[in-house]
Amino acid sequence: MRVGLFIPCYVDQLFPDVGMATVEVLERFGVQVDFPTDQTCCGQPMYNSGFTDDARALARRHVGVFREYDHVVCPSASCVATVRNGYPSLVSASADLDRVVSGTFELCEFLTDVLGVDRVDGAFAERVGLHPSCHGLRELRLGASSELGGVGPRDRARALLESLRGIDLVSPSRPDECCGFGGTFAVDEAAVSCMMGRDRVRDHVEAGARVITATDMSCLAHLDGLIRRDRTPVRVMHVAEILAAAMRSAPETAP
Repeated sequence: MRVGLFIPCYVDQLFPDVGMATVEVLERFGVQVDFPTDQTCCGQPMYNSGFTDDARALARRHVGVFREYDHVVCPSASCVATVRNGYPSLVSASADLDRVVSGTFELCEFLTDVLGVDRVDGAFAERVGLHPSCHGLRELRLGASSELGGVGPRDRARALLESLRGIDLVSPSRPDECCGFGGTFAVDEAAVSCMMGRDRVRDHVEAGARVITATDMSCLAHLDGLIRRDRTPVRVMHVAEILAAAMRSAPETAP
């Protein structure tokens, strides 16, 4: 199995520890990871903002970079959603496009759906609130959304986190409400974005969370900025960081 690591540009530039944690988790499960250094932005900001030609050029480049891999793994549900749902409208149909689109997975999705992982051997003794990102929940269907009455696929990230020893997963009153980031929305509608983010933080804190986690560092970066500004007693960690930290206390895991 050849696995290409797809690291979002904002993770590469601002949160490299998330990328390293992703590699650590995959290698603990016996996956040989390759990081193609000529990868760039997947084009999501341009695609979401209507700059189709700019997004198309990046999408074509991305397909060319990752077409040789059996699977592509990314610690960002929103970037994966762009590849899976956006690329078919940006790039001409081809075997390479089909291979990349069908073979690209969010980290937790790859662990559960491809590797068949149902539990992670490790400990993380914290009270954790899980924030399911809108892209992961409503575009990738990584869990069951509340507007559908909770009917739907299992939450991959929650399933893995629940298997950790000592963890206390708390549930906010509105478990899957948007954090307000929304990419360029946070710039165009900053006041509304911040109000939504503060609502999210408050809901998690009132539920007892000491750590807020998610599959998207973009959501967590938005929440962390508000947490720091308001000096709220809670911190953020990407799911990959929690899994990596927990697994360090456990024996090597066989694939």
